[in-house]
Amino acid sequence: MSTQTTFDPRITAARPDLAAEQWRGIIPAEHYAEGVLMQVATNTAPLFGAPRSDGPMQSELLFGETILCYGHNDDGWSWGQSTGDDYVGYIASDMLAPALTPPTHRVGSLRSFVYPGPSIKSAPLMALSFGSQLVITQEKDGFSSLAQGGFIVSRHLLPIGEIADDPATLALMMASAPYLWGGRSSLGMDCSGLVQLALQACGIVCPRDSDMQERALGHSLSRDADLQRNDLVFWKGHVGIMLDADNLLHANGHHMACIDEPLTEARARILTKTGHDISSIKRLDPLPKR
Repeated sequence: MSTQTTFDPRITAARPDLAAEQWRGIIPAEHYAEGVLMQVATNTAPLFGAPRSDGPMQSELLFGETILCYGHNDDGWSWGQSTGDDYVGYIASDMLAPALTPPTHRVGSLRSFVYPGPSIKSAPLMALSFGSQLVITQEKDGFSSLAQGGFIVSRHLLPIGEIADDPATLALMMASAPYLWGGRSSLGMDCSGLVQLALQACGIVCPRDSDMQERALGHSLSRDADLQRNDLVFWKGHVGIMLDADNLLHANGHHMACIDEPLTEARARILTKTGHDISSIKRLDPLPKR
């Protein structure tokens, strides 16, 4: 009988030529590396499955999020593993900077601007999405200064350790945002990206893809259970979050947006279109206390 272990390539930093040092003696590779911690220096940074930007975007990192980089190539790509959800992929090297200081705050509003000075009348340098992580050095007169340079409105920020207690409220902030395969920002997201953003802001460790989330999160309910706010509903390759006993919020390719609709309508449409019914319903228990 074979005893070979299968490792999920999405969350295993190992290639035939290079692997993370932790896999030495477990997964064969030509070379092993400890990894260098880098952080995203642009508003968002796509993560690809290959060192080319014309392929599918696998995931997306937000400003200030960190990645352990194990290798770089001459074409301007770095290969590494996100520290937030362990996702592995290629990211453009010029979107990264050394991670020198742990973040102190995160963006708690849907989106916020970084200005060159403490004035809302100046042209912004960039827009940062909900969940972006910042190092704030000073707060004065309603503005916070970033260690990387620039100013952001203080009321749009939350201390990094402050967590919310209702994922559905945070997910609702993203309502009407466009659907984007692999997206994790308010500018565009996919179904599992929406759920991950909402749960992470509530201090809940959440994997990246819907099949991972289905295995890792909560406990299972029967298909005829009375649903409640924050229950997660899964199909093959899809997930949404309940707003109440009847209505589902989900980012989906049918509407090309993050929308809420009756679960019965979503279920019937997905079954007709894909042939897949609901695969499971999970309840997040316990949630952070109010």
